[in-house]
Order: sequence, then structure tokens, then C-alpha cells
Amino acid sequence: MEYTNLGRTGLSVSRLCLGTMNFGPQTTEPDSFAIMDRALDHGINFFDTANVYGWQTGEGITEQIIGRWFAQGGGRREKVVLATKVYGKMGEWPNEQGLSARHIVRACEDSLRRLQTDTIDLYQMHHVSRSTPWEEIWQAMETLVAQGKVLYVGSSNFAGWHISVAQEAAAKRHFLGLVSEQCIYNLLTRHVELEVVPAAQHHGLGIIPWSPLHGGLLAGVLRKMAEGGAARGASGRSADALAEHRPTIEAYEKLCGELGHDPADVALGWLLSRPGVTAPIIGPRTADQLDRSLGALDVALDGDTLTRLDELFPPIGNGGPGPEAWAW
Repeated sequence: MEYTNLGRTGLSVSRLCLGTMNFGPQTTEPDSFAIMDRALDHGINFFDTANVYGWQTGEGITEQIIGRWFAQGGGRREKVVLATKVYGKMGEWPNEQGLSARHIVRACEDSLRRLQTDTIDLYQMHHVSRSTPWEEIWQAMETLVAQGKVLYVGSSNFAGWHISVAQEAAAKRHFLGLVSEQCIYNLLTRHVELEVVPAAQHHGLGIIPWSPLHGGLLAGVLRKMAEGGAARGASGRSADALAEHRPTIEAYEKLCGELGHDPADVALGWLLSRPGVTAPIIGPRTADQLDRSLGALDVALDGDTLTRLDELFPPIGNGGPGPEAWAW
């Protein structure tokens, strides 16, 4: 396994992050345990979850599963850099969501209880709150850090200017502020290259891409359909996206065949090559899917291949950050 620092911090994390959103709804608890054990066997030490995962309001099903896995001992908790999130609706009352100081503190306590741990390594805001001042947010986070309940703070789904405003407010308080931004980023979705990635790099945040395979469309969906296998990208919203991008996906899978790599590995390898990216989030539903994800670490994309990928999946505007992406 390869490791890198999370943003400007001294914290070492694996270049692949284990996403746990499937634990509970899609993957049984025993299978979830097996996936987490296998992740440690592979050297993956970065696990991502959220208090809303499990999709039963207020229950934190996925966090509970992880907590029971930690409770087995064997150094599991000590080996893992644990990331979870706050913002989502955890009850029917108005203060049981968002980023008020009250909700941040209470949600943290609840996550710690479900996760059966004393500390959250990376506490991420799942979305920006336009109704809560940064002075209030940072005061709550500072309290949790001072109490040892949180070590680092991250963001998710922030715009570039949100990151800059947050860091300015943190700097005035002599607080470390954000160390990471978790955002949707893949070959088909490159909007963050305009301002989010440049802002993150400027302020020393590590980028943690979610949906790196765009709902399965970049994981060899056409090949799997031809082989008669179950393909996540062939159902629901992904089916509509496949219909829209089918010629591009066909060309992409052909290119991957020429390269001799699985399409999922190429998609992850491309992200690993992008400036500012710390670790794409992989969300395996089985241990076998986890094993196959490791192939991305062996993918080396040369300049010609990167150019061909840009031709298939053009960046926004002229490419690169704004304003050059849209100006002369």
C-alpha cells in the first residue's frame, strides 16, 4: 500500500480510502466485518463513514456496524484513521440537523457512542450551512478538539469560496481549520477542477473524491452487461447517464483494453494522478470487489494516455482552474 499525508497535516493515510456507505443497506454486518479486516490486510488505514449512512433517520446504522467491528479489538481502532460526518437529518426536530454548535456537539457525542471510540480522527461537515456563522462552527469544533473528541476537521461538497471563507475565519482564531475536502470527482464529473481543487491546494487541503467510478459507469459497465453480469451502472439514474454517454463509455472501455487495465483501475489511477488528490473513496460491497480495487495502484498513465482521456472526457472550458478555464 502507498501512503501520503492528508493535506498539509502530518497524518499518513492510504492512497485508497474505504467507503462504508454500503454497510447495512447493501452489505451484511458479517460481510462488512470481512471487508474491513481485508482492508487492514491490504494496508488500507483510511475509513470513511457518516452518521446518516444506513438511511434510517437517527439510527446511524453504518456507524454502529463499524463500532461493533472496533469492539472486537485486535488493534482495529488503533490502525484506522476514522472519518465520519455531521450535517444530515438525525431526527424530526429542527435542531437535529445542520451545523449549529448544538447539533455539531451532540452529533459528535452520538457518533462516538455508535462507533465505540473516544476520538474521531477526521470530522467532516457533510455540506455547507448557509445559515450558521463560521464563528459558531469553529467554536464548536475547537471545543471538540480541546476535549480530544476530534483531531482534524474536514469539509464535503463545499464550493471553492466556502473553503476560503472557512479558512480565513479559522486563521483569525489561530485554529488549524479544514484539512480536507471530500467532493464528487471523476472522469465524467470534473467541475471541481475549476475552483475547488485550486482552493484546496492553496489552503493545504487534501482532496478525497467520492463516486470515483460515477455510479459504476467507469467500471466496465458495457463489458459486464455483455457478459450477463450484474452492472450497477445499468440501472436507475446510472442507466440514464449511460444512455447519454454510451459512445464515450464504449471508446473508454476500448482504450482500457488497449492499455491492458480494468476500466475501474484506470478511473481510479487517473484520480490518483491528479494534483491535490489524497485518496479516492472506494465503496466495495464484497471483499472480492475490495481486492480488485488494489489494481489501481499499479496503473501508470503516460502523457499520451492522459491526453486521450482528456479527449474522451473533456475538462470544463479550456481545462484547468478558473479564470483561465473560461477566459482568454
